[in-house]
Amino acid sequence: MSTEAYVKSNIENNIAIIEFFHPEQNSLPGNILAQLAETITKTGNDDNVKVIILKSGGDRTFCAGASFKELININDAATGKVFFSGFANVINAMRKCPKFIIGRIQGKTVGGGVGIAASTDYCFATKFAAIKLSELNVGIGPFVVSPAIERKMGVSAMSQIAIDANTFYEAEWARSKGLFAQVFESIDEMDAAVDAFAKHLCTYNPEAMTEMKKIFWKGTDDWDNLLAERAAISGRLVLSDFTKKTLEKFK
Repeated sequence: MSTEAYVKSNIENNIAIIEFFHPEQNSLPGNILAQLAETITKTGNDDNVKVIILKSGGDRTFCAGASFKELININDAATGKVFFSGFANVINAMRKCPKFIIGRIQGKTVGGGVGIAASTDYCFATKFAAIKLSELNVGIGPFVVSPAIERKMGVSAMSQIAIDANTFYEAEWARSKGLFAQVFESIDEMDAAVDAFAKHLCTYNPEAMTEMKKIFWKGTDDWDNLLAERAAISGRLVLSDFTKKTLEKFK
């Protein structure tokens, strides 16, 4: 297993696999988030690609959210906005991508990782893929990712996990709320299903899938501005006395 963070993509038989990784439980620093957003955009515009599979490296945590090391070192609102815009840019890249994005969630996912899962068009998971929105624990909130989560799971479910910031919600609960389409007993079973599903999607009319995606994301045209505004809120709150005192415990 690599010990270096990366974003990589591979295209085979019209299926693109985009994979991201970071050795710290797939928590993502700004440079990796930027690479991920750019890769999704580039891949989505590739005429050789009919469908995209989005996954993370390793066999445990799918994504632990944004890099905590970077979060601790934010000292001004402008830097804070840039930091919290990382996941905003990934979500917007996924939203604008003209190809269906299949999510492959092998394990626990936290914060921004839940936002990524919610921004896929069809999401597979294992029974180990519990989810948590932990932002309130450090004095901020899931402002950037909540529009994507609310769109997929509804206001009630999103509010529940945002307020109950200490609890991991099981994969089956997430499936019942619409985040995951299917949940499997093992990674091998999930991967077989993801592969078969992607291959089957490649038999469909690409133009029809692109038009369907536009319909699925109807009403989100303002998200470039909305998520930027949300990033600014988090960037301001991370400088609050409450949050600074909380983050001091982790230094």
